[in-house]
Amino acid sequence: MAPNGALPLSRFLVLDLTHARAGPNAVRQLADWGARAIRIEQPSGGDGGIAGSARHGSDFQNLHRNKSAITLNLKAPEGNAVFRRLVERADVVVENFRPAVKHRLGVDYETLRALNPRIVLGSISGFGQDGPYGDRPGFDQIAQGMGGLMSVTGLPGQGPVRAGIPVADLSAGLYLAQGILVALLEREASGEGQWVQSSLLQAMIAMMDFQAARWLIDGEVPPQAGNNHPTSIPTGVFRVADGHINVAASGNHIFKRLCEALGAGQLAEDPRYGDPDSRSANRAPLNAALEEYLSRKPGAEWIELLNEAGVPCGPIYSLDQVFADPQVQHLGMAGAVTSPALGDLQLVNQPVALSRTPGGVRTAAPEKGADTDAVLEEFGYSKDDIAQLRQSGAI
Repeated sequence: MAPNGALPLSRFLVLDLTHARAGPNAVRQLADWGARAIRIEQPSGGDGGIAGSARHGSDFQNLHRNKSAITLNLKAPEGNAVFRRLVERADVVVENFRPAVKHRLGVDYETLRALNPRIVLGSISGFGQDGPYGDRPGFDQIAQGMGGLMSVTGLPGQGPVRAGIPVADLSAGLYLAQGILVALLEREASGEGQWVQSSLLQAMIAMMDFQAARWLIDGEVPPQAGNNHPTSIPTGVFRVADGHINVAASGNHIFKRLCEALGAGQLAEDPRYGDPDSRSANRAPLNAALEEYLSRKPGAEWIELLNEAGVPCGPIYSLDQVFADPQVQHLGMAGAVTSPALGDLQLVNQPVALSRTPGGVRTAAPEKGADTDAVLEEFGYSKDDIAQLRQSGAI
């Protein structure tokens, strides 16, 4: 992997004040592309990770790769003075404090802008920086419920179901990182930074995408559809001789190819299935008819036959099977790093490839305060200064 200096964001310095998942994910995106990300943690107390995720746990390690780490007590005047000096040279600060805490610690945009007019402040919250719910604490599952995801996830009639990953946390981090990059790009023209905001609720609603548009434009409240695609039919999970596979055969041409590959040409000629609207109205008998054919062979045989016929399909993997798949290995989705505490590790790699300046996993998550002395010396503090700051509890 290329050193930071060869990566597209290597000229940017990011101060990471975040905890939990959404904020650290935003900084992770910037760090993966070479931004110098300095994680700032309290000298005492926890690691600021997800509840139950210790520093040497897989979750923390995956969230905080490619970063350096210092300890700094922002509540202490000496520690806050150090932070202000860092801000003067930084490009980005990312935080997910509640509004009152942000202002108390001097991490609000107006305070930072007075120190450095070019600073970009990225803020992430549960429900937004203001408004009726501005002071509420946020949590991924709460946003999944309020954003509509749990109402469309799961089998029809079974009641609300959460997604198996923290969709709101992860997408909010991605959207915030995108906003920060836009602000940095705009700064090249204006010379000024700005305040970039996102929230779990906003991100979750945005991720609802076409399901949200079904209500906003069509006035339709989407129901639970289980493993069936809500609008593309037939698309879903189908039983085969040794389990289940996914098949996506919406559209007249692909549906005909599916029927031919199954040896079920009569289904393509059946007027009940002759067009998308008819297939939607008769989804249940169509799915049952398709499964009657699919259940005659094991999944691997159907996947080969259907792909040869130009019908999108694939297996349904457990995660050990995911990373054993030859295409996944070809794509390099497991990135190798070496941790000074844990030895050789594999982390989830960056899913975007650039031909000339690729990003990705380079270094393991840092030990707490591992870079405190080096960073402070770089910013003009002498060894005696650092010793005094440590004695005072500021670092």
